[in-house]
Amino acid sequence: MRTDSILRPSDEQELKDGHCKKGTPHVCGCCHSSVADEHHHGNQNLIAPLCSLILFVCGMILTYLETSWFQIPIVRLGWYLVAFVPVGLPVFHEAWEAFQKKDFFNEFSLMLLASIGAFCIGEYPEAVAVMLFYTIGELFQHRAVDRAKRDISNLLDVRPETVRVFRNGEYIVMAPEQVSANELIEVLPGGRVPLDGVLTEDEAVFDTSALTGESLPRTVNKDSEVLAGMIVLGQTVHLRVSRLYHQSALARILVLVQDASERKAPAELFIRRFARVYTPIVTLLAVLLVLVPAFVGMLWPSFHYVFSEWLYRGLVFLVISCPCALVVSVPLSYFAGIGKASRLGILFKGGNFLDAITQVDSIAFDKTGTLTTGHFEVTEIYAGDMEESDLLRIVSSVEQGSTHPIATAIVTSARRQGIIPDQAACTIREHSGYGLEAVMDGRQVLVGQVRFLERWHIPVPEKWKHVAQTVVVCAVNGKFVGALILSDTLKEDAFVAIKRLKALGIRDLAILSGDRQELVTQYADRLGIHDAYGNLLPEDKARYIERQSSVAGKNMAFVGDGLNDAPVLALSHVGIVMGGLGSDAAIESADVVIQTDQPSKVATAIRVGRYTRKIVRQNIGGAIGVKVLVLLAGALGYASLWGAVFADVGVALLAVLNAMRIFGKKLD
Repeated sequence: MRTDSILRPSDEQELKDGHCKKGTPHVCGCCHSSVADEHHHGNQNLIAPLCSLILFVCGMILTYLETSWFQIPIVRLGWYLVAFVPVGLPVFHEAWEAFQKKDFFNEFSLMLLASIGAFCIGEYPEAVAVMLFYTIGELFQHRAVDRAKRDISNLLDVRPETVRVFRNGEYIVMAPEQVSANELIEVLPGGRVPLDGVLTEDEAVFDTSALTGESLPRTVNKDSEVLAGMIVLGQTVHLRVSRLYHQSALARILVLVQDASERKAPAELFIRRFARVYTPIVTLLAVLLVLVPAFVGMLWPSFHYVFSEWLYRGLVFLVISCPCALVVSVPLSYFAGIGKASRLGILFKGGNFLDAITQVDSIAFDKTGTLTTGHFEVTEIYAGDMEESDLLRIVSSVEQGSTHPIATAIVTSARRQGIIPDQAACTIREHSGYGLEAVMDGRQVLVGQVRFLERWHIPVPEKWKHVAQTVVVCAVNGKFVGALILSDTLKEDAFVAIKRLKALGIRDLAILSGDRQELVTQYADRLGIHDAYGNLLPEDKARYIERQSSVAGKNMAFVGDGLNDAPVLALSHVGIVMGGLGSDAAIESADVVIQTDQPSKVATAIRVGRYTRKIVRQNIGGAIGVKVLVLLAGALGYASLWGAVFADVGVALLAVLNAMRIFGKKLD
């Protein structure tokens, strides 16, 4: 079973350069037919083993029925040779490639020697069975890998399928990958930017929560960069494309998926080292098993030595010794774990991270966009001498024309309570950076920040100057009348996440945030998290992770989503990113990507890792245990070549089936 990279080095380099070879059946950012190609490729791979299997089964039936023409030796040999070729030639090719690299002792050479030896002593069905069942095991692995890649690519491929490009004096709709650098594209309000570009308008507002993890929008000025993934707020914008489609972050993520096979778990690395030492040793033992009795027979004539009998034992020993069960099942177990996780909306970038997450005993969370929704809601209303509904109607009437997220949250809150903003009574003037001035029913209304009212010399109660949350104050005819408190609300799933993590025995939890300490503490208290740190810059978060990770025996994971989380994700033992809205840099720096943006998936990821590790240990223990027993039986003459085939390929298939159990296991 191949355990090296799914891609050849040349393919990997081309993918990293943003291109894919024509016809290469792998997922990449510039190849939309990858899933169909893999399906077609998989169907082609089935033809050879299917032909061999049909011939093998028919041969066994003809032997059982004692069909006269099939008893002719040359017919039987020819029949099984034809059955052997489709599954034996690929193994011969692998062995030849290994020989050219001076790797003479590997699973391919072992199987080849055993099969040739079986043909030499007339055990044709056994010779075919060795290669056939090996190939079936390999197909199981490839199907598991393809399933993981397909599930992951489907989860990640959320880019806009079309873009409006200015060509020949008009805007036309086309696929983003057909757009060249320096072309002008148009993105409508509420649309997600499909390509990186430079803004041509004087100013525009974007929802950057996907990139920064912060709730508040960003105002981008002319000639400033706008990144793919930002959402346009309130106006149509025009961008000059700066990077091609296949150079996008998503294309790079898909390359990381392809490269996942390169990131071997410790158990995989152990098996590869084990096989390199184990294979030449057992080959030598098989040779000695044939030769030593011959010398014994020469020294002691009473010992009856039959060459064919001891050669058969040597071949049995050789077949049993093939490390297929280990070489197949261990990497397959990790790929099955990766595939299972991807179906649950979790991307592990390699088997090593499946192992690493099982060791995590401390987790630090970013706040905004990770534990919170990243969207404002009105959580409290202080109306003074008027009704709360009247205050909300006044403020929402003033704010209804604004595209600012805070204004949108206020209007939405009013409509939810059945309050309809006054459409006609407002004459509104905006004071940039402060608030809005309006005239309603002949009254002057001011809505905005505390400093906006102070600018008009309107007294504001002291308590509103020190509230941790976002505050919108209102004054009517020069008098303060009330305030609205808006908060970034906790995700319902955040409570589930903390509960599940504690149930898994992980109680060392912390929140790291750039928001005010008072606000971060409030969220931590509500979630039941003891450690809460606010007012942190990215470098402060990095120092915290470095300090915690330096504690002996502590394995720290960080869960974030923003661009400023990228250094922290890279420093942690396991970096976990919310990938649905996560930034490009954060996703690339992370080891695990949660596509559903649910923090409870962190606990799911840990469960998948632990269950995968359990399966790996079962497969290693079972495969080695059975092999040792049958090796002893074969050396003593108590095991046939069929028993050897079972001990090798049968155990491998059992290990494969055991690995595939994870797909039916409920882990969410």
